Amino acid sequence: MNRTQTLKLNKEFRRMYARGKSAAGGYVVVYCMKNRTGGGRVGLTAGKTIGCAVQRNRAKRLMRESYRLLSPRLKQGYDFVIVARNKISGKTCGQVSKDLYFVMKTLEMVEQ
Repeated sequence: MNRTQTLKLNKEFRRMYARGKSAAGGYVVVYCMKNRTGGGRVGLTAGKTIGCAVQRNRAKRLMRESYRLLSPRLKQGYDFVIVARNKISGKTCGQVSKDLYFVMKTLEMVEQ
């Protein structure tokens, strides 16, 4: 099983915000863009509007797990940035997974 690479540099996030395609759901916003590595990379963000550090970390854990479950069905060779929205607080992993699937389907990133 391949480990997903993560986006960590600020310039990578800014490039995604500026040039990537985006779609929003109830709990997350996803930016995607083709990369040159051939594999998938993901970056997660949760702003201070989500709440305290505990709530932001929980939101990132939920998004990371939702992405992990969905990643085998996603197109390869794309970078994704997943941004938490305020409504993610108090939601379950199943709810976030359904929302992430809906957003990825909107972006046409899900392979069948």
